[in-house]
Amino acid sequence: MKLCKLFFITLAAISLSTGLATAEDKVLKMSTTTSTQASGLLDVLLPALEKDTGIQIKVIAKGTGAAIRDGMDGNVDVIFVHDTAREEKFVAEGYGTKRYAVMHNDFVIVGPAADTAGIKGLHDGPAAMKKIAAAKATFISRGDDSGTHSKEQKLWKASGVETQTTDFTITKKGKTVTISALRPADSAEWYLSIGQGMGKTLTMADEKQAYTMADRGTYIKYKYGRDIPIELEVLCEGGDDLANPYGVIPVNPEKHSHVKADLAKEFAEWITSEKGQTVINNYKLHGQQLFYPDAM
Repeated sequence: MKLCKLFFITLAAISLSTGLATAEDKVLKMSTTTSTQASGLLDVLLPALEKDTGIQIKVIAKGTGAAIRDGMDGNVDVIFVHDTAREEKFVAEGYGTKRYAVMHNDFVIVGPAADTAGIKGLHDGPAAMKKIAAAKATFISRGDDSGTHSKEQKLWKASGVETQTTDFTITKKGKTVTISALRPADSAEWYLSIGQGMGKTLTMADEKQAYTMADRGTYIKYKYGRDIPIELEVLCEGGDDLANPYGVIPVNPEKHSHVKADLAKEFAEWITSEKGQTVINNYKLHGQQLFYPDAM
């Protein structure tokens, strides 16, 4: 009788440990841009993923540059970011297996209703930035090496405004990183680089009634999805210069053998499948669509 009881206890312990191991095996580490989290998309996307596949995602939200560095260092299994040039370089250098085109929205330049720089109604990002610089109107930059920050620098470069490259450091979660970034020259009086995510940047711009650039998804979330919404208005939108595509890239096991490559591939294929794309397409806030699927 005792042997029988011991057998069942042992069997139950083995089953429990096997179950825990299986659950742990289905957990992926993902570095992603703050905009996918701040927009609320992951709150609907990840439960749907788990329901269909059993895969759970441990999300690490940060700027795209930092997320890509996580992938290069093998700290995560997959990245979900929005800087196509850097994503393609990540794959070309062997850090990622393949870039999966997932979705897009666009960037918008937002600011106070007073619009002292006179950019309202423009559909040309570089032209809007040039007018902001000419007016020396306060501009809040994320300054965090994110995909949004990268796009902002491209707009300054295309605007014809005199620029300068400066080195500065940002510290997040105890890790200090040195960044080289382009910014308008002689802009200390009106250009503020804060080294923060999109939500905090929008909040500061709202408090200071300043201009900033944001991905449309996070802007909609902060404008229409909060009890105390920001007052900033979309003043410049549209045009190829403000396009904002997102991609998912599994980390290459040839670089880091410990990554869960098969699971990362399953996630990438799910998010670009009809099911994943439908979740993205159906995600709306106050009737406004935040992202548009690219794999349907």
